[in-house]
Amino acid sequence: MPEYDNAVMTPTFDPAAGVVSVVGLTKRFGAVTAVDDLSFTVAPGQVTGFLGPNGAGKTTTLRMILGLAAPDAGSVTIGGIRYADRPRPAHHVGAALETASFHPGRSARDHLRVYAPEIGVADSRCDEVLALVGLTEAAQRRVGGFSLGMRQRLALATTLLGDPQVLLLDEPANGLDPEGIVWLRQFLRYLADQGRTVLVSSHVLSEVQQTVDDVVIIAKGRLIRESSLADLEAHARPAVRLVSPDVDGLARLIATSGWSEVTRFESPGVAVIENHHPAQIGAAAFAQGLEVHELSSAGTSLESLFLELTSSVEVAP
Repeated sequence: MPEYDNAVMTPTFDPAAGVVSVVGLTKRFGAVTAVDDLSFTVAPGQVTGFLGPNGAGKTTTLRMILGLAAPDAGSVTIGGIRYADRPRPAHHVGAALETASFHPGRSARDHLRVYAPEIGVADSRCDEVLALVGLTEAAQRRVGGFSLGMRQRLALATTLLGDPQVLLLDEPANGLDPEGIVWLRQFLRYLADQGRTVLVSSHVLSEVQQTVDDVVIIAKGRLIRESSLADLEAHARPAVRLVSPDVDGLARLIATSGWSEVTRFESPGVAVIENHHPAQIGAAAFAQGLEVHELSSAGTSLESLFLELTSSVEVAP
């Protein structure tokens, strides 16, 4: 369990104990290599997106981190210690993998009370985590009547019972409505700001783009990219398609704005300006009184870059 600052009741964690280190991890199922010599590091105090298309090996990797599947090669440590070697692992690592299973006849509070003694926490902790995930008013309701989004919140509450420093969450946004997704983003940021390590898997970059600090991208079990989100965003290539019936005016705008070297003309009156955004181009066109029939993004979006990276990997022999 973490120590707490009594003045503000916020946990204080040892940063070194929150580092997740994956080294040379490999897992085969018969002739299929699900995870292929995978290495990456997850830092505390950050929300890290563990990204890749369906079938990329994300869930298999998370299961190996938790000791639920044995690797054929490589190692995983959390704070320098294997999960299986920790005497009270739920007090250090919390995980919600795939779709959580709940007894439909139990209330949300009773579900947590089943796990509380196994983890070694008091019943009062059940009410604390229900409040954290916004389920206080539903505490006495049977889980069988919960929406998928409410079940996701209950899975998060279960994960937090032991007040762990490290959180491994597999597709936590599944089933959440737009309001729930906004709540999840804020909640994950709140947890990371406390110094926790938060690893969130997803097959949709846009789903976590406004949440994560770092990204680990895999495809076909292999590491494709490990970087900050800002660094990945820098590799996206913005461009703007500008269409005007005033061919001479469009050419004049390009020349006087200094865009000639980053512009290509698809046809007279149709220009694509690279390394710029629609707002910039639109403001300049308005200032010159240029009639505009189309102003649209034509570059490589972050989502397009993600798809490009993950689709270019060949299957290992």
